[in-house]
Amino acid sequence: MKKTVRAAAVLALLNTCAYAQVKDSVAVNQLNEVVISDTKFAQSKEKSGKVIEVITAKDLANKVGQNLANVLSQVAGVEINGNQSANGKNLGYYIRGGKNRQVLILIDGIPVTDASGISLEYDLRLLPVEQIERIEVMKGAASTLYGTGAATGVINITLKKAGKQTLQGNAYVNIGSNNTADNHKYNGHDFNQGFSVNGRYQKVNFFAGLNSTETKGMSQIAGENYEPDSFSRQNILTRLGYNVTDKLSLDFFGNYDKISNNYDQPFDNTGFNDVTLNKTASEQFRFGFAPKFKYNKGELNINSGFTKIKRDYSEFNSYTSGTDYSVYDSRSATVDAFNKYKFSKAFFIVTGINFQFHDMESQTPYSTINRESTRFNMVDPYLTLVYDTPFGLNINLGSRLNIHSEYGNHTVYNINPSYNFATTFPLKVLASYSTAYITPSLYQLYSEYGNTKLTPEENTTIEAGFETALWDKKLTINAVGFYRDQKDSFDFYWDSTTFQGYYINIDGKNKAKGVETEVTLQLSTKLKLNGNYTFTQVDEALDRLIPKHKVNAGLEYQPTNRTFFNLSYQYFDARNDAFFDGNTFGTTQAKLDSYQLVNALVKYTLIKNRLTVFGAATNIFNKDFTENIGYSARGRNFKVGLNIIL
Repeated sequence: MKKTVRAAAVLALLNTCAYAQVKDSVAVNQLNEVVISDTKFAQSKEKSGKVIEVITAKDLANKVGQNLANVLSQVAGVEINGNQSANGKNLGYYIRGGKNRQVLILIDGIPVTDASGISLEYDLRLLPVEQIERIEVMKGAASTLYGTGAATGVINITLKKAGKQTLQGNAYVNIGSNNTADNHKYNGHDFNQGFSVNGRYQKVNFFAGLNSTETKGMSQIAGENYEPDSFSRQNILTRLGYNVTDKLSLDFFGNYDKISNNYDQPFDNTGFNDVTLNKTASEQFRFGFAPKFKYNKGELNINSGFTKIKRDYSEFNSYTSGTDYSVYDSRSATVDAFNKYKFSKAFFIVTGINFQFHDMESQTPYSTINRESTRFNMVDPYLTLVYDTPFGLNINLGSRLNIHSEYGNHTVYNINPSYNFATTFPLKVLASYSTAYITPSLYQLYSEYGNTKLTPEENTTIEAGFETALWDKKLTINAVGFYRDQKDSFDFYWDSTTFQGYYINIDGKNKAKGVETEVTLQLSTKLKLNGNYTFTQVDEALDRLIPKHKVNAGLEYQPTNRTFFNLSYQYFDARNDAFFDGNTFGTTQAKLDSYQLVNALVKYTLIKNRLTVFGAATNIFNKDFTENIGYSARGRNFKVGLNIIL
């Protein structure tokens, strides 16, 4: 598969001239002023009661060479822990003091999850950023629209689709180093390549893409006795659309994603890792159907999807000098039918019903989980009212009833007013009060460590802020303050006397509060400055790997139509971490130092609208830092590549 993808990409590059008359492969929709996440339907950003971060196709093009975790970690209020580690390192998603399970991932509006995972989170390592058209990040509780799991934020990812031409194509290749701070060889250890073809003819449109990544040269675990760990990923995405009429469209999708990598045990520094590799692989199949019907006063959408994820581990056991094998297999099905009805120009209502089904099975050396007894389903009717008054007041009210096969009924709601002042410069003030909930995962309920007496976690979030634009929108500023309470959180308890562990609810409430602010200044058509600052303070029970202060800043300079420069800066405050020793089953608390990173990018268009080359340097000053205790972090690295539009 790896050689096929690379050869196909190179072949596509060599055939540029054959497609010289075909224009841009993927249309860049100028949706900077339109958001979707807070109503599920496109509406003006100024009428939204949220500050929603939109990462457009143009933004992604200006971050070429970065992976999805790198891109998201630059958003105000978002920390993707592991984005500076080896590619095989698992990721942690932190928004407003919450972690993975409290952050909901959507792909084309459909919730995605790994039902066999401890926390039901979706693995963002499965998704290449090159397949993405647009990302919206909405922070705060959103369970009224999106159900369980949307407690601290929603990351809504839109994948690429057909452009406007009859036939279009794109191919890219890039190569880079993959070093820690103490390695200065700068060999080609990071390869990324892929190509796509799309088009439309009469009522039919299609998109097909193939992507591949291979990296080596860096060990996941920090230490002298650990060999480099390889990582590979293959992705296939297909989409087919049919416009039955001007009002009815049918869209089908299917994708296959696989990642595999070697890894070491962080507590086994005995030399076994020099000769024996632990291996893991995760394989995902997704397919679905999304019809849309527009009528005189509204629109009806149905988002449906099925996901099957299989994870397997081949792990060397130093106690027996043998190999242990573990397999986890999960299935998830989602159908979300929602309708927008406009009573007037100022008032519309969104009604919907969501069905989810999850099951799993697993086989490990220590236990077996059967699919027949490890499943649950949810049916959620929901309602959202949106009122946009002519004088600037906007109100969003919502409620959702969760009917869970194991936990019965649970209701959440939100109140989200905002006001646009009619002044000489745009000024929007906003506030919201919202509740959310999280149900335990199948693993937390039914595994050998499971506890069927767990109760759902509940969240309450209050936020207030503003958004404004000055100097003819050349200067934009937004800031939001938030306060969040969560109770009955899930945690793992290990009894060192009986050597048994199980999941529990943490008594009492755990609080998180903070401020997120962002500034963008367009000094001229050629020069742009941007920056954001996040302050997050959490109770001790939540205080792990969350920087209290975090800063992102960037400078974009485009001296000519063909040349683009970017310089970025990141500051991560000191964080608390804990190291679990699998030999002694003891946990050691640690304090990680703060660190700063400086990165740079230059792009040049050799052939207008056809061929672009780039060069990037990350961690330019080769800062030696710790992102996770016991794990390696990237030092100075370089990457070069080219992208061609066919």
